[in-house]
Amino acid sequence: MTDSNDPLTPAQGFAALVGYRIADWSWQQAAVELGVVADHLNRSGILHGGVLTTLIDTACGYSGCFCDSPGRARRAMTLQLNTQFLAPAQAGQRLVARARQTGGGKSVFFADCTVHADDGTLIGRGDGVFKYTPGSGDPAGVAVDQLPGT
Repeated sequence: MTDSNDPLTPAQGFAALVGYRIADWSWQQAAVELGVVADHLNRSGILHGGVLTTLIDTACGYSGCFCDSPGRARRAMTLQLNTQFLAPAQAGQRLVARARQTGGGKSVFFADCTVHADDGTLIGRGDGVFKYTPGSGDPAGVAVDQLPGT
């Protein structure tokens, strides 16, 4: 696990497998982008719903976990996620999931997200409820070496 909050840090784990990257991240908002390739398509030749759901989940989760304190970070887990699939996406398109934290407190937060293709088409939207890991409800975050999984 990386100790960096820098969105330009190379992707690891599931992020590297899927191929998304954090395009923008600041207080209560995040953007995740993905270039759609053949591996992201279902047997009908359009974006698999699980890939779209991953983008929504990731962007929403990041929107509530920004921390600009050096050596510290915030983490959360998904409690509930609602997804609406509105239009098909094809290989060759670039998708951007833009999420914003809409509320919450020290233990739980709420976020919503839209996913647009590079031509402006709204591909999907979603919203979710997320639970902070211990100490992550504090905007100052937790020392990176104290985070779960480190």
